[in-house]
Amino acid sequence: MKVICSPHPWSPADATTVFLAGSIEMGGAAPWQDELVAALADVDATALNPRRPDWDASWRQSIDEPRFKDQVEWELRGLEHANLVAMYFDPATRSPITLLELGLVARSGRLIVACPPGFWRRGNLEVVCARYGVPLLPDLAALIDAIRARTGR
Repeated sequence: MKVICSPHPWSPADATTVFLAGSIEMGGAAPWQDELVAALADVDATALNPRRPDWDASWRQSIDEPRFKDQVEWELRGLEHANLVAMYFDPATRSPITLLELGLVARSGRLIVACPPGFWRRGNLEVVCARYGVPLLPDLAALIDAIRARTGR
């Protein structure tokens, strides 16, 4: 699996693209993306990882902050164009941006969600996923298996 981290460019024409949506919490969430990518190293796909090593929490959360705006636009582009959106909710986080992203792509048919028990809004996820036919998986291992199944590896 090839990995492209924000803010690096990528082409929607790349083979299979998997956007890694999910808990980051300004770096406070466990780096689940690394575990997922390592487990899928043999898969012929490109992972779009919004967790960037050079993130600076001092950037103003404003459209007028170019680096912040570029980050959000990179993520929106990934959500819109990826063949598959793999979303993970870390139970130790609140993940408001991930909840927002869930709402943006729930109806797309390209979303798979993993949410272990203990996430503070798991009930909301259960209802949304059931309503829109989104697979809701119990943990990261199940998400990895689902990505492998969806990408044919």
